[in-house]
Amino acid sequence: MDPDDYGTNEAQDSDFPAVERSRLQEMLSLLGLETYQAQKLSLQDSLQISSDSMKNWAPQAPKDLPWNFLRKLQVLNAEARNTTMVLDVPPDARPAEKESQMEEEIIYWDAADDISADIYSFSELPTPDTPVNPLDLLCALLLSSDSFLQQEIVHRMSLCQFALPLVLPDSENHYHTFLLWALRGVVRTWWAQPPRGVGSLREDSAVLSRAPAFAFVRMEVSSNSKSQLLNAVLSPGHRPRDCFWHRDLNVGTNPREIADGLVEVSWFLPSGREDLDVFPEPVAFLNLRGDIGSHWLQFKLLTEVSSAVFILTDNISKKEYKLLYPMKGSATKYYFILSPYRGKRNTNLRFLNRLIPVLKMDHSHVLVKVSSTDSAGFVRRVRSIVAHVARSPCRRLSLEEMAHAARKLGLRVDEDCAECQRAKDRMERITRKIKDSDAYRRDELRLQGDPWRKVAQVEKELCQAQWAGDPPDKGRAELRLRLLELRAQQNGHEPAGGVQEFIAGISGPSLGEKQYFLRWMEWGLARVAPPRPRQPPESILTLRPKHCGVVDFSELLWPEPLGVEHFLREMGQFYEAESCLVEAGKLPASQRRFAHFPGLALELLLKGLPLELIDGSTLSTPLRWVTGLLKELHVRLERRSRLVVLSALGVPGTGKSTLLNTMFGLRFATGRGCGPRGAFMQLVTVAESFSQDLGCDHILVIDSGSLIGGALASAGERFELEASLATLLMGLSNVTVVSLAETRDIPPAILHAFLRLEKTGHMPNYQFVYQNLHDACAPGPRPRERRPLLEPPGDVSRAVAQMEKQGGGIRTLADLAFCDPEKQHIWHIPGLWHGVPPMAAVSLGYSEAIFELKRCLLENIRNGLSNQNKNIQQLIELVRRL
Repeated sequence: MDPDDYGTNEAQDSDFPAVERSRLQEMLSLLGLETYQAQKLSLQDSLQISSDSMKNWAPQAPKDLPWNFLRKLQVLNAEARNTTMVLDVPPDARPAEKESQMEEEIIYWDAADDISADIYSFSELPTPDTPVNPLDLLCALLLSSDSFLQQEIVHRMSLCQFALPLVLPDSENHYHTFLLWALRGVVRTWWAQPPRGVGSLREDSAVLSRAPAFAFVRMEVSSNSKSQLLNAVLSPGHRPRDCFWHRDLNVGTNPREIADGLVEVSWFLPSGREDLDVFPEPVAFLNLRGDIGSHWLQFKLLTEVSSAVFILTDNISKKEYKLLYPMKGSATKYYFILSPYRGKRNTNLRFLNRLIPVLKMDHSHVLVKVSSTDSAGFVRRVRSIVAHVARSPCRRLSLEEMAHAARKLGLRVDEDCAECQRAKDRMERITRKIKDSDAYRRDELRLQGDPWRKVAQVEKELCQAQWAGDPPDKGRAELRLRLLELRAQQNGHEPAGGVQEFIAGISGPSLGEKQYFLRWMEWGLARVAPPRPRQPPESILTLRPKHCGVVDFSELLWPEPLGVEHFLREMGQFYEAESCLVEAGKLPASQRRFAHFPGLALELLLKGLPLELIDGSTLSTPLRWVTGLLKELHVRLERRSRLVVLSALGVPGTGKSTLLNTMFGLRFATGRGCGPRGAFMQLVTVAESFSQDLGCDHILVIDSGSLIGGALASAGERFELEASLATLLMGLSNVTVVSLAETRDIPPAILHAFLRLEKTGHMPNYQFVYQNLHDACAPGPRPRERRPLLEPPGDVSRAVAQMEKQGGGIRTLADLAFCDPEKQHIWHIPGLWHGVPPMAAVSLGYSEAIFELKRCLLENIRNGLSNQNKNIQQLIELVRRL
């Protein structure tokens, strides 16, 4: 039969356009997002620091909700989806018994209730015109955001363990979008346990990995909540998880205005613990919001990509039978979850018997859940069905393969835009030539490796000779000659084919295409890099301090994976070699070919890419390259060139990169051994309306990466190198955050840098951050815990202090000028995870403590407690001197 005979979406959608069009426009207007339809909201817009960044404020009007959601999502706050609004209420309007409460009241609305009813006792209080459903807020925000902000929103939602949008409805423009690009950045980690043998930790892109998928949909009316059922299925034991927003979560019962037709996805990921693993392998769960009759296209997609579809409905009648008949012959398994009305038993049986041969079902595919049904037992039954289907031969698709099915059905795929596809093609032309990372670096990135290490060594010796103050001698002249020879050899090379392709990718006229290209390069290089050994997440947490409280991570680092930074290093070396020869008069300035390279790299910095400040391969600073970048930055920013430099130092594995990413929405590499070793910088913009108050226009954030490995003073050259690098980073900084874990001692190199800077009087404002790496369910934040660092120092700290004091007596850290016990410099940050990874969400205590730390840092900057803010010219000079 023709599906049109059964009233499918083609017939039904024609009834909606005018109504849906006005609903979307009204929602965008209500949320203040109508201005972002022509010019979309960008990632940089959402990350700007404003006066609101220092306020733990609650939204007071619907137009506050998008910004409140973005700010909470940035710090991975588990309550980001709460759209409750807080009203300012005059004291004389409050009931007498409420006067002792706070000056604001939180009002929860329920669509099923009369707002004027006495049940709330708030009838005399003003109320907003329209409370907003969280799913409507999400859809409106995604429709108003560019591709890169969409990707960031989805990535951070995944870290919060929220269900992710997969198909975004847009009835205003009569198309729905499959969000493949938005999900590209999501990485899933799970414990893979083979039938025989030792399990291992696996990590893969959510877009590329295959897993059985189970769709849950509603047909007409259902007394059971799909989302509550899904959350129960995903929750091990008595640990409730709210991946999918549902009607019993605060304002979740507000009627959806624009989110019907949204398809969400979430995964169950095994942890390797039998008491927690509901399923032995990754399983995807899909949830269609709204009725399948009104969203036939989305339902059809789910039937083509899922291993099984669970249909929730109260009753089956002729209408429902006609709706499902077109599914005849489908390879998908179908299950019904019924909550029948009294007196409908015979009707249900009659139409079920007619559907059984159509959908190839039997009576075991029909589950009945009424109010008297044991909920726990029902959830176990659903899990057993899912586990049985997953164990048997069934459909297993990646999201990329699901996107192919979406295209065939006429859905738009966000990744299909011309800019994105051109960038992808360019990335593939580069990565298809990479068969072996080491060989590629040797053959294509020729100026790095031994050539760059030799140059760095000569420059170091030359610098040491100059700072020693000795008169010029033959040795220094020979060093300069050797340096010019090495630079001439580098300059004699041409950029290899892959480097030229990379330069073309970041030189194009389209800013969007550049951003697409960089993201594609990051993922493409991650796929071709050789796999590195992995350990379960808790292995990092069980490392014990060695050598008097200092963890030695140097022996645990894996080889640095090939990344975008290697191509930028190559560009930097071409620029350095050419600049060195021009300065020495060996090359006319008119023959320069690479003078524009810093400008190309600066574009990437302004769009959120971390750039390398200290090279991780040679542990040296390419001075001319960094100076060139800063000069370009000065020209580009013009009148808005006042800078505050904020650095984070600590040994690898102490959570400093995660802290910076959470605090400012940055993209520093996280995870021990996962990324580049060097120190990287990112630029955070201060809103013009707030820059005068804060005293700066931008914050340059520096992550020390893996440079500080905790080497002991007895380690000789390695310790001296770490101490020099720490001194450089802290000397550049107005504010320094020292990240500590499981030890009351400051890492020796950092303590050494503090003592050096104390002598010069150039002491940054500092915050010691103790991160609890072991307690995954730590209680609420204790933001300022002073005791550990103010006790007498351990042997390592005592040795470093003795070395700097040169026999002047041993002092406790509390006696040092930079550790005033009356000033609140020391923070305790609760554990990152609430629960056991990979299904754990970020703990609310961690999120709230990070926000408080950020607010403290900004207050110190505003109040002038940091070193005097710099302009870029001053920073350039400081880099040269240090």
